[in-house]
Amino acid sequence: MRTWREMRRFPAAVRLLLVNQLGVNIGFYLLIPYLATHLTDNLGMSAAVVGIVLGVRNLSQQGLFIIGGSASDRLGARGVIIAGCALRTVGFALFALGDSLAVLLAASVLSGLAGALFNPAVRTYIAQESADRKAEAFALFNVFATTGALIGPLLGSALLFVDFRTSALTAAAIFAVLTVAQALVLPARAVEPSRGTVLGDWREVVGNRAFLAFALAMVGMFTLENQLYLLLPDGAREATGWDGAAGLVFLVGTLANLALQLRITRALKERGNRARWIATGLGLMAVAFLPPALVAGSSGNAVLRALPVLVGALLLYVGVMVAQPFVMELIPGFGRSELTGTYFGIFYVVSGIAAAVGNTVVGWAMDAGERGDADWLPWACCALFGLASALGVAWLHRLGSLPTGPKPAVPATV
Repeated sequence: MRTWREMRRFPAAVRLLLVNQLGVNIGFYLLIPYLATHLTDNLGMSAAVVGIVLGVRNLSQQGLFIIGGSASDRLGARGVIIAGCALRTVGFALFALGDSLAVLLAASVLSGLAGALFNPAVRTYIAQESADRKAEAFALFNVFATTGALIGPLLGSALLFVDFRTSALTAAAIFAVLTVAQALVLPARAVEPSRGTVLGDWREVVGNRAFLAFALAMVGMFTLENQLYLLLPDGAREATGWDGAAGLVFLVGTLANLALQLRITRALKERGNRARWIATGLGLMAVAFLPPALVAGSSGNAVLRALPVLVGALLLYVGVMVAQPFVMELIPGFGRSELTGTYFGIFYVVSGIAAAVGNTVVGWAMDAGERGDADWLPWACCALFGLASALGVAWLHRLGSLPTGPKPAVPATV
């Protein structure tokens, strides 16, 4: 009930985008986690080809965030959000209707480009519309996103009892509904006339050393968040010998998010500098990997072995709840309000590349730990990533390189 009361205090545009993110994550997670299985089991593709299809989708999204960010600044976030959801509708429909490699690659490119468009645009719009309540808005955004990430796989699992095409068409239908809702309800904002070229905007943002240092410091947050889909589910399965144990990780996180996210953000917003809480959240994320490390590779009671993994998952979610809203709140403060979208876009490009490197290191540690009877190694590796990021943010704060708070937004116009 607290979530709904808080939600009603925001403008209709923010409320729509919160529900939009719930739908986006439901649609995404009911399809993408099962795509590789469809390509191999149903279409008989090799692992190499599957890797190409999935890699193209990821590259199309991560590499083009900067395009979505710049488009938001120059064309207005509303149109970019609508275009992104429409493209995702087409891309997911192609996954359902196409069996050839060419069609699947086209679907991957379109669905990846869609995410590159609407992800920075949605955050830009929320930052502009929520004025001095950005932290609360992004806290709610996290609640809806986490809930969608739980519902999506559950719905996808149920739809797979029919077939994969039904899942893909359902996902496409969800994005089609979101596209129509945005076109009908989302108000347009006046776009400030551009002072220069797109390349000039990019040079201005990339030339902001404090911003780039902050984006790189966030490698820990993105790398460790991704372990919710890799290391922690694997640890839960190893501890219990039950494949369904991975779902407990998401259940713990979703329940904690619904119960605590707004309380945490409200309490911390009034106590201390934003950078302090970002560093604290990253530190909690680092600590989250220590309990599972203590039981990694051990034998014994499945419940007792699973408990440290679930405690780690809970600590990781709490760390994200502490840090993430303030990270999103600070990004627009690094530069001109007219470049909010570009800042978000480049932030996700830099952090995405850094996190990809971090995930590669974690994957190597998992393999090395298994070969060398050192099952604790990937957990320790993640803890070090989180600690390094926390120290990086604390150092930037000590140097005075981080914004002290959100900048006032330009009033919205319909």
